[in-house]
Amino acid sequence: MKKIYERIDINPNIMFGKPVIKNTRITVEQILRKLSGEMTMEEIIIDHPHIKREDIFAVQEFAADYLADEEIVFA
Repeated sequence: MKKIYERIDINPNIMFGKPVIKNTRITVEQILRKLSGEMTMEEIIIDHPHIKREDIFAVQEFAADYLADEEIVFA
């Protein structure tokens, strides 16, 4: 059964089908890269004032669920 994400959207006509925060063109990848670059949620929200903390939590949940279903092979 597929999980429904209320704050994440995947549409082939938006950002080449990459997962985005709904009603934005901000990709899950963009937010994850900002977090990995040590930006705080507050700093990200200052950069993107139309998103909320809940959107950032949704990005993290989506990424964790995606990785949980992936098979990772180390060379």
